[in-house]
Amino acid sequence: MVRPSKLRAPKSGSGVIASPNIWHWPEVYEEENRAQDPRGAVYAALREAADWIGRHVVDVGCGSGFHLPMFAAEARTVTGIEPHPPLVAAARTRVKGLPSVTVTEGSAADMPLPDASVDLVHARTAYFFGPGCGAGILEAMRVLRPGGALAVVDLDATAHPYGDWMRDDLPHYDPAAVEAFFEAQGFDLRRIDTLWEFPDRATLERVLGIEFAPRVATGAIRETPGTTLTVRYRLHVRRRPIGGLELS
Repeated sequence: MVRPSKLRAPKSGSGVIASPNIWHWPEVYEEENRAQDPRGAVYAALREAADWIGRHVVDVGCGSGFHLPMFAAEARTVTGIEPHPPLVAAARTRVKGLPSVTVTEGSAADMPLPDASVDLVHARTAYFFGPGCGAGILEAMRVLRPGGALAVVDLDATAHPYGDWMRDDLPHYDPAAVEAFFEAQGFDLRRIDTLWEFPDRATLERVLGIEFAPRVATGAIRETPGTTLTVRYRLHVRRRPIGGLELS
């Protein structure tokens, strides 16, 4: 997940946005991944939208590969794509022994995959943040088979309390404009309410410390009793048409 204060449109050319949290604090981000959505509400919604059993799956911006084993349990093949070499190495270590999984260096705007070769492109809080990600959408449509789905999971900045902190940390971020962008690009939208559950306060504080700038993180920690946060995600899904022209 890119810390909200650092979200920017992809630069032309590379299509890569440096992540100031997982790139610099991968151990803390691993703690964050373990805390997110412990009851699997996001996975369940994703499965309803685009089941991956026996299918070919791509996880774009896979980071250290946290979600790859979950997909590999039922998918035919899984490809993790990640632009940051240390995370590519970490992801390869994680999936060692899973023969159906490949991890490769690449980006959302430049996937090293053949045309029409996969059934699901999954991106969780990576690259696809609204206006500016058109190159990645087009690239996903290229690698998807007809009927395949691009599934973008991001955080809903309209939902209290996490969304309040996001908007405070990123004043120029407009959740309504992001939703309008995805709608105009032909995506369906589903909102998913879930939790982040941490083992202790220290872990919660470390995670909030890499997600927000110091002032906002301090306030978020102060406003959060206990070790649980309520969080809402958005699931945006666009399918490659089975027939006819693909519109950008």
